[in-house]
Amino acid sequence: MHECYNNFMKCDMHIHSYNSGACTSPVLRAFCRESYSDPAEVYETLQRRGMDLFTLTDHDSIDGCDLLRRNPNFFVSEEVTCTMPSGTIAHIGVYDLSERQHIEIQRRRNDLVSMLIYLTEHRLFFSINHVFSNLTGRRAKEDFRWFSEYFPAVETRNAGIAGAANRQAVRFAARTKKIAIGGSDAHTLESAGVAFTEVRGARNKDEFFQGLRNGAARVRGEAGSFTRLTSDVARVAQEMMREERWTRILAPLALLIPVVVAGHCVAEQIFAQRWARRVIPAPQSRDRWSLITAPVESAEEPA
Repeated sequence: MHECYNNFMKCDMHIHSYNSGACTSPVLRAFCRESYSDPAEVYETLQRRGMDLFTLTDHDSIDGCDLLRRNPNFFVSEEVTCTMPSGTIAHIGVYDLSERQHIEIQRRRNDLVSMLIYLTEHRLFFSINHVFSNLTGRRAKEDFRWFSEYFPAVETRNAGIAGAANRQAVRFAARTKKIAIGGSDAHTLESAGVAFTEVRGARNKDEFFQGLRNGAARVRGEAGSFTRLTSDVARVAQEMMREERWTRILAPLALLIPVVVAGHCVAEQIFAQRWARRVIPAPQSRDRWSLITAPVESAEEPA
């Protein structure tokens, strides 16, 4: 296996390809995909942008991973759409799994307790993604108890969501002593690898994940922004019209993309702040210095 001899080993731990399926919007799902990126092109783009480890986290699918298994330092992952006990939806990143484990996880994704037991028994590394974003709809207070008590990791930098949601995820991870991870959440090649996780001293996949578990990781790269999200939405729309030619009649609506994205960013900021006030534990005075200097906080400093 190829080994990394740099000081840090880097991996974009949240990235999508064509295999993520249809857009989740009720209106768009009939003719628009989440991503139009070819898995091989995703791999090549990440390689050019300095990643040392490679994965795909398509929605409930490892089909794209099947095309990349032979590449050096590639491991299979997915983003699982899970129904919480409250009835809300959460996205859970599950990493370095086998085809059989994928099947078992998908079988359990509407039963959180069963899935958590399975993930723990098989020592699979997993995270709660974009925890303070409204991407998956409504949230319930009890959801955060599950995230706090049973999830080892929290995604604290996601280049595809509003900065406010990332900042509150940093606070939540620090106060609940979770492992911080980062990824681009790229649905286009242009955004691939702009945010990532790095582990000091790791030389291969096993050492990378050991470093994650031991607190040796930090998140780097760009946070989400209105400009990046607008560009990505426009590029997805362009690819949609290239694949489904009849959708070109919708081209004039592209002028509304900045307005729609701006509204989404405002709504996401309100969502993040409201839930942060309700669920992030207040720091205790004796822990104030440790919270300021905690690795998960320093991981969010600009590159």
